[in-house]
Parts: sequence; C-alpha cells; structure tokens
Amino acid sequence: MAMLGARVLTCAMALAAGLAMAGCAAAADRHAGYYYPEPTSQETYQARVPTLADSDRRRRIGFVTALTAEMLNNPYPPQYAVFAKGAEAEKLIITALYGNGIDTLYRARGLFAMLTAVARATTFFRETNAPENYTFFDLCKLLGFKQLTYTNGDDFAHQVKFE
Repeated sequence: MAMLGARVLTCAMALAAGLAMAGCAAAADRHAGYYYPEPTSQETYQARVPTLADSDRRRRIGFVTALTAEMLNNPYPPQYAVFAKGAEAEKLIITALYGNGIDTLYRARGLFAMLTAVARATTFFRETNAPENYTFFDLCKLLGFKQLTYTNGDDFAHQVKFE
C-alpha cells in the first residue's frame, strides 16, 4: 500500500511539473492561440543596427498606424493586418486577411523581402551610406520591436526574434 501511495505521489508530481512547464511556455507567448497559431517555425535575426534611443511604445504604434493608413489608402482592400502587442508594443504581428495567402516559410520570406524594399525607401535608410545592406528586420530592430510574428490567419505562423 505504501508503495502504491509513493507511485501515485510520483505520478502526481510529474503531472504537476508538466502542467507548470506548459503554463510557462504559454506565458512566454500569450498571444499564440489568440492572434495566431503556435509558430511552426522560428528564427533569430542579428540586426545590423541598434535600437534607436528614442524608440518607444509611441513610436512603434505610430509606425503601425502609418503602415495601416497607407494600406487603407490603396484602391483595393488590405491583404494583411499589421498591429503591435505587448506592454510596450514590442511585438509586431502581421496577419493575412484572406485564404490562399502566404502559408509557407518561403512565401513569408517573400513577403519580408517585399517589405525590405519598402524599408529601404524610408528616409532613415536612404540617408545611410548603403541602404541596400539593411532589411525590414533591421527597421523593426531600429524601432525597438523584439519580435515579429507572421501568420496566414489559419494554421501557419513564423516568428522572428530580433537581437
């Protein structure tokens, strides 16, 4: 009987530890499962630029607002929603608004390449000596975003952490 009690206690402790670890993982990315599915792929990007000293929550929200306004200004509906989350708006999220969109890592990288062309047209990058050396991810780092998550709005999400 004592041996059975010890086994039950061991199993209960293992279950509690597993649940605690699952809770920690969920706390690490509380937006997964709400704004996007669990990321199917992740990467860390070593930025070529530091975060600007005056990049703060207001600047990041201003960036997202300007980008959204630009998309809404087009003569066609926006293909993506772009928004920032986190206490300091440090998490950039891009969500496809329609099916049959970007649903693979390769297509997501194509989108990031297109956004790089847009980033290189910004005043900041145009005023550097070599704007062709910087990417959309560098712009994200300049603004102080810590991560970007792209999702097709269904079953695919790719997450990039900026360092």
